[in-house]
Amino acid sequence: MKKKIVSLLFVAFSLSAVFVSCKKDKSGTDDTTTAAEASTQSDDQSRFSSQVDAVADDVNSSLEASGSLITGKTTGTICDATIVVDSTSSPRTITITYDGTTSCHPAFSRTGVVVVSIPAGVYWKDLGARITVTYDSLKITRTRDGKSMLINGSHTVTNVKGGLLRDLATLGTSIVHTIESSGMTITFDDGTVRSWQVAKRREFTYSGGVIISTRGTHTDGAKTDISEWGTNRKGRVFTCEITTPLVVRQDCDYRLVSGVTLHTNPLFTAETTYGLDATGAATSCPGTTGTYYFKVVWTGVGGGSKTIIMPY
Repeated sequence: MKKKIVSLLFVAFSLSAVFVSCKKDKSGTDDTTTAAEASTQSDDQSRFSSQVDAVADDVNSSLEASGSLITGKTTGTICDATIVVDSTSSPRTITITYDGTTSCHPAFSRTGVVVVSIPAGVYWKDLGARITVTYDSLKITRTRDGKSMLINGSHTVTNVKGGLLRDLATLGTSIVHTIESSGMTITFDDGTVRSWQVAKRREFTYSGGVIISTRGTHTDGAKTDISEWGTNRKGRVFTCEITTPLVVRQDCDYRLVSGVTLHTNPLFTAETTYGLDATGAATSCPGTTGTYYFKVVWTGVGGGSKTIIMPY
């Protein structure tokens, strides 16, 4: 198994859906406006979610490289960052400093610091091990358009069932990590500052390769499986539900092969389905050079809707 087994797992989450208008809704805000907001919100949420997952992947790698005092075992490395381990402090810490290069991830660059705090007596391989991950001005810049996002705050990661990812192929069982935050601060490229909350579960299994299934764990009234929620750039409360688990497979070149998300705010809903062909039907892996498609169904509060199928 690769040392950096999860380094590319969530590249597909950096997708943004394009939404178009069809008619005026009852709120008096035209669908051109709400569709533009939906597009921005989808892009913001997907970028944030994918980067939280990317940091979680780096945290896993750095933990597994940190030595037996923290993991109970030793090995591993990460890319585009330096790692400093302090195994004598209380709590023990791992400091990851990103160098701003795109050599490892051509689609984006990162600068800033992430600090992992591990309480004394906790070993990451153990059942129920819980750590805190703190973001100190982590800035992510997308290569293709220069758009950036600055993240501060912290979340906890729990190794629910125990085990290390590098041993996944021989464990005979899954590894489950949860990521939870009561508030992470995001500064968008237009200067808007917002606080978002996170609650999701990532299950790692092995069947001819790594399979990762991600779902939300937060419930709000009738809404379940919420992975992120908060206030968007326009000041509107939103939720993002993973209504069908998002699945990434190693045997499909670490691509997102299936799953459904639902973005909701007071003006619209936008449901996105992944792992489709050009007609919108579910399809098998198209290989490393083939194309997957997603289908977006955007619906305004006035009943206007539009279905769009696009490649990713």
